[in-house]
Amino acid sequence: LLTILLSRGYLERMECHRGEFYILILFSTTGMMLMAGALNLITVFLGIELMSVSLYVLAGFMRTKERSNESALKYFLLGAFATGFLLYGIALIYGTSGTTDLVAISKIFPQLSHNPIFLVGCGMLVVAFSFKIAAVPFHMWAPDVYEGAPTTVSGFMSTGAKAAAFATFLLVFVRVFDIAGSSLSQVIAVIAAASMIVGNITAVAQNNVKRMLAYSSIAHAGYMLSGIAAANAEGETGILFYLLAYTFVNVGAFGIVSLMERQDDKKLNFEDYAGLSARRPALAVLMSIFMFSLAGIPPFAGFFGKYYVFLAAVKANMTWLAILGVLTSLVSVYYYLRLVVLMYFREGEADLDHSVPLASMIALAVAAVLIVVLGLYPSLIVDLTRSFFKI
Repeated sequence: LLTILLSRGYLERMECHRGEFYILILFSTTGMMLMAGALNLITVFLGIELMSVSLYVLAGFMRTKERSNESALKYFLLGAFATGFLLYGIALIYGTSGTTDLVAISKIFPQLSHNPIFLVGCGMLVVAFSFKIAAVPFHMWAPDVYEGAPTTVSGFMSTGAKAAAFATFLLVFVRVFDIAGSSLSQVIAVIAAASMIVGNITAVAQNNVKRMLAYSSIAHAGYMLSGIAAANAEGETGILFYLLAYTFVNVGAFGIVSLMERQDDKKLNFEDYAGLSARRPALAVLMSIFMFSLAGIPPFAGFFGKYYVFLAAVKANMTWLAILGVLTSLVSVYYYLRLVVLMYFREGEADLDHSVPLASMIALAVAAVLIVVLGLYPSLIVDLTRSFFKI
């Protein structure tokens, strides 16, 4: 809904406003819901494909732009490669368990957990899901795709697609496979650590705001993977809270970037935001809220998201992962606050050459208000998510 509210004005300005866009958004969302509600590995596959095929088209929606075509092609080729891993992993799991039903697999998991072929199948699922959430080392598509895709689509991919993939990750590897303390848990912990390090350090060097948000998205995938690696109740609750908070934050951030962006990929660099607070104070305040939340500064929702997943890591005797998460979060403060400093403390001529559509302003305001409310009252969501897992 937020993506649709932000997209109409943006697509009209970019001269590519077509009705198919909204159909593709809805098809993709249907795929995401199918993934999150799946109880069978075949249903998981169908959900991922429905989501992915729609996103491939959305990434290349600006057909006259070479960069948009490039992003769609890269996403499609690498996505097809990841799908191969997913299907082969499902085939190996089916071969060793005799079923693709997740409930049935969960009942015989203790016997299967020592079968090397089953573990190879699980490893292939980790690869496929890691691609969908853009975790290191399966992340190289994300910066190019986010930069080339329509900006509101980049926001949609970095939130909706990531939330659906994490929901499936959680379902398969925590609820069904019960990986707590296993070698799979250690593998996921290493992927989480690599994602936090690579995402944050590379984001520091970016001058393009969309690429910065792409590498930031990789780092946040690492934070959330800490909850998967912990594989405990705190991890489950923490990931769901983090996903909700991150969704509002990133859709809002990409929404403001879409308002600033002009034809031919102009106004996408950090310097283009210098002095924004003098001409568009409301947008500067909203962007500051989103940046503070991404950095994990209280009292915004992003702080509690990180707190819960790091707490889960500590309780799972992965204190090193929580410490690494805190240290890399400190690195992220630099590039998030760099944008805030430019908007408020650097003279410049940052402005919009158009009026802000009412629908876009409503979407941004709703996202900002929810970030503040969730930050002040995290128990609203935490209590709700805990009730999801009373099985």
